[in-house]
Amino acid sequence: MLIDRRRSQLLLIDIQSKLAPHVAESDRVVANCARLARYASRLSVPATLTEHYPKGLGPTVEPILAALGTQAGSKAPRFEKISFSSWKDDGIRDRIEGFRGDGRDQVVVAGMEAHVCVGQTSLDLRAAGLQVFLVADAIGSRVAEVRDVAIRRLEQAGAHIVTHEMVAFEWLGRGDTREFKDLIEVIK
Repeated sequence: MLIDRRRSQLLLIDIQSKLAPHVAESDRVVANCARLARYASRLSVPATLTEHYPKGLGPTVEPILAALGTQAGSKAPRFEKISFSSWKDDGIRDRIEGFRGDGRDQVVVAGMEAHVCVGQTSLDLRAAGLQVFLVADAIGSRVAEVRDVAIRRLEQAGAHIVTHEMVAFEWLGRGDTREFKDLIEVIK
């Protein structure tokens, strides 16, 4: 099953300033999340940002905000939450459901941490009947082994495991478009 940009929405979970430095391969995870944000912005795929207890874990890291152009005016609203699963927050769930009502039943999921907020959110999204595309090279945990176990568990629960390049090329669909030319340097 291909990821269709007309049916997709992007969910970026808890990529926060006080958490990110403790995540294994944090620089790679943040960079790939920023790439996903750029793809979504350029291809008009709606994005949602979550922040788990920002008073303690800080705000979303700057590369993600810059990629979405959220410093001046938020194209992707940030939702503060305290539940580990984003789905348990009424505002986040309503936003995701609103996009589903518009035919966007594919949720591309990335962020931190794979075994907690990303994992619980993905399980709840699957239970709600949404298609989940878990971006393996754009999620992280403090320990790489824990991340790997979470990915296996989520795959067994029905999440499709993809990479940021798979998302980009499936959303693009063709190599002869202006969008492709705009994004090829971001993809690399």
